Amino acid sequence: MHNGTIFNIMKKYVLIILLVVGFAFLFHNYVFARVTVTGPSMQPTFNNKDVIFVEKISTKIGNINRGEIIIFDSNNENNDIYIKRVIGIAGDKINIKDGKVYLNGQILTESYLPQGTITKANSSTTEHVVPKGYIFVLGDNRGNSTDSRILGLINIKDVKGHVILRAYPFKNISTF
Repeated sequence: MHNGTIFNIMKKYVLIILLVVGFAFLFHNYVFARVTVTGPSMQPTFNNKDVIFVEKISTKIGNINRGEIIIFDSNNENNDIYIKRVIGIAGDKINIKDGKVYLNGQILTESYLPQGTITKANSSTTEHVVPKGYIFVLGDNRGNSTDSRILGLINIKDVKGHVILRAYPFKNISTF
């Protein structure tokens, strides 16, 4: 085989590998990603070490809905990524009183929580009005969650995606 031919073949393979790696990088950063849940803040919905997949496009264009479970940048010193449920979107009024969450003056029905769950305000502010560009989030484990009761409102620019699938443990595979 001629050296020029070998070089051309190698060049084509390197180009193909670079394109595949570049596509995978773009896909992971902008479309779809695998995430491992860390901590108990979303129990009983998710447990520590559950493997989930998030879709990123809809949140990049600002399409975030109440009830969705999202991941977002905590902006803390460790650059932690948090997972929480969206309770309020722009224009909503959230009030936490008497152990219950009120959305726009009505008690929020939260069928995903165990019966008898109590939600405490965790701060002196019990009422939050969500401005444009922000959301109000809560963990499903209300007694052990760093969420909007502590962090305040979350900028939608910090949202990295919303959960669409739990892939592990296999016995709990489900879509969201």
